[in-house]
Amino acid sequence: MAPQTGSSPVANPLGISTGLRLEQTDCPLCGCGEWTALLEAEDGDRQGLSFRVVRCQGCGLCYTNPRPDPASIAQFYPPDYGPHRRRSRLVRARLSDWLGPLQRRDPERHGPPWHGQGRLLDVGCGSGSFLHRMHRRGWCAVGLDVSAQAVDHVRESLRLPAFLGSLPHPALPSESFDVVTVWQCLEHVHRPLELLCAAREVLVPGGRLYVSVPNIAGAPFRWFGADWLGLDVPRHLVHFAPDTLRRMLAEAGFRVDAIRFQRSTAWVRKSARLVHRRGTSSPLAWLRVRSLARLASWHAHLRGQSDCLLAVATRPE
Repeated sequence: MAPQTGSSPVANPLGISTGLRLEQTDCPLCGCGEWTALLEAEDGDRQGLSFRVVRCQGCGLCYTNPRPDPASIAQFYPPDYGPHRRRSRLVRARLSDWLGPLQRRDPERHGPPWHGQGRLLDVGCGSGSFLHRMHRRGWCAVGLDVSAQAVDHVRESLRLPAFLGSLPHPALPSESFDVVTVWQCLEHVHRPLELLCAAREVLVPGGRLYVSVPNIAGAPFRWFGADWLGLDVPRHLVHFAPDTLRRMLAEAGFRVDAIRFQRSTAWVRKSARLVHRRGTSSPLAWLRVRSLARLASWHAHLRGQSDCLLAVATRPE
């Protein structure tokens, strides 16, 4: 498809859910208004509702366009949305604590090394499982999430400080944290560059930022296409690759220390289940078998093409 330009809001162009407004958007990274359509993918929670993923002609960033506007996006997060589930995620966090010495695949995701005075902000904290883990290790851990249900749970059940909203946030002053973590959250944000700039502001000089996102440049996306779990449209508004994640962090004023690959057998299995549910004869459906999915995820990882990215960055002194 030839490059196209999008700028003005579109009022419900698909003729779907009452109260849903979709907006065309320029590139969230470079502001370019020209893009090439990459594919269309269905919302797994709403049968028959599909969204287009495009690639910016200026910088190569992929993003969902058109997308639900900020006032409409909440209806795509049901009460049982996975990252906001309470008990199951807390149990997994405790198991991760017990098994931690045996799990060295992603040490930062298990818990970043101590830095500064140990003040940590988790953006998109969800049910608070990661916050709880860091608190148990002695961190002064604070959560931030757009879900009122998740924030209430963190405050009332875990007895940890949490704020409703996103960055920038008026209750979080400049240079008040040594570490900011953004686990599988940045891709959900309408203005990700603005969030990263605000993360830099709340960090002390020399403070560390950890960001994990799905990797649209990975092998699993090429295997599964529109059925790849990492697309998750329309909740995922931005679809990062290593180069575009690095560029956005640099644009926000960070020094990028490393971008690493994270493999996920579960993502491969769940993507294969989507293929299987369609009833096609694709051999990819066999990857829903755990042993085969593990082999496939390791194959992608060893080639540097896993389906998740982990970036480590520093606010310059």
